[in-house]
Amino acid sequence: MVSGSYDFSMAMTLRLSEADSKAPRVTADAEGTSMQEVARRAIREYVSRRTQRVDHAMPEVALRDADLLDRLSR
Repeated sequence: MVSGSYDFSMAMTLRLSEADSKAPRVTADAEGTSMQEVARRAIREYVSRRTQRVDHAMPEVALRDADLLDRLSR
């Protein structure tokens, strides 16, 4: 993870099939925005949901596997 006050940007090319590009194109047209913005928003939302799922699951895993985790930490 990058820390500090640096702002790094990365250019990338995303190749989508016609079927995969249809929904973002329709969404971008409906919202009056670009497909690039739709893709950026989708990535942020996906990463956020994944992080929330992992954060939610960790206490359950720690409780369920407490004995194993204790043995591994020795």
